Amino acid sequence: MAYILDFKDSDKGSLPLVGGKNASLGEMIKAGIPVPPGFAVTTDSYDAVITETGIKDSIYDALAGLDPTDMSALNRAAQEVQNMIKGVSVSNSIRAAISQGYLRLCELCGVANLPVAVRSSATAEDLPTASFAGQQETYLWIQGVDQVMESVQKCWASLFTPRAISYRLKNDFPHEKVLISVGIQKMVNARAAGVMFTLNPVDGDRSRCVIEGSWGLGETVVSGSVNPDKFVVDKVVLEFSEKTVSEKHIECVFDLEKGEVVNADVDPDIQCQCCLADQEVIELVKLGKRIEAHYGQPMDIEWAIDKDLDFPEGLFIVQARPETVWSQREVKPTLGKKTGYQLLMQRAMARMKIPDE
Repeated sequence: MAYILDFKDSDKGSLPLVGGKNASLGEMIKAGIPVPPGFAVTTDSYDAVITETGIKDSIYDALAGLDPTDMSALNRAAQEVQNMIKGVSVSNSIRAAISQGYLRLCELCGVANLPVAVRSSATAEDLPTASFAGQQETYLWIQGVDQVMESVQKCWASLFTPRAISYRLKNDFPHEKVLISVGIQKMVNARAAGVMFTLNPVDGDRSRCVIEGSWGLGETVVSGSVNPDKFVVDKVVLEFSEKTVSEKHIECVFDLEKGEVVNADVDPDIQCQCCLADQEVIELVKLGKRIEAHYGQPMDIEWAIDKDLDFPEGLFIVQARPETVWSQREVKPTLGKKTGYQLLMQRAMARMKIPDE
């Protein structure tokens, strides 16, 4: 069995082994996109653990016959299954593979006890037709083999949160058909981070790229706990059509004294400063266009800028998934060539006919 697989050896064909998120990271590395190095703990590892420890049948028995609207029963089943997974002993062979992978990553980056992000990556995740984003856990700034192992096991258990169980039931995804991989990726010591859409998520305009960012790690932007800076850029001429700088009161950072990631107050001197230079915004748009071209569809992207590196080396893409709202709209073919004015009018009229969701 392949217990671990380096991101650079992964691609979309590896999805059953490394899940959607990790497969996407491998795809981007192959396309020359700057992605922090790392590796995947494969679905083989997860399946081996629940099989060898004898809890596999117990997991699915606990989930049998659940009503997705009965939150009390969902919560009880979720807690029972998560406790099973977090309570088992991982075999020496799997533990050794994960440990060796982490130590090799430390050596590659030249840092002992390298801080890493430990992210869940399910096989039914980041798909064009379904969004499982945010249903499983992520652990940031994890250091040392013991912490990595503990976080991997927590990620496995998070495949069975009440929200994840309910989503699968409502969308007819059999629990036993959804496996989980875990990505272990070098942390970006983020000065700023955020999200990018290679279309305008408000109206579906594919000629625009929209970027939102704030100070520190991107979790404050993703969670909506901060009002981020916003940039709208024309993808063709690379000119700003909107630039909004917000007052950003908190940032997600690693606290050395507490030894954990926390939301901290932003220095008052920079609360109202723009978190990105114009050249960083334009470089992000260029990367977004390359990622969109590689996948052949609009994308939802997470990015970070490492404070320890100069531009453009410090700019990294940490996740990318297909955009799942506007991408599923019916695109009607047009006959013949149209002028730029006709195309703009066509887009405007199409937007006016789109019902609110």
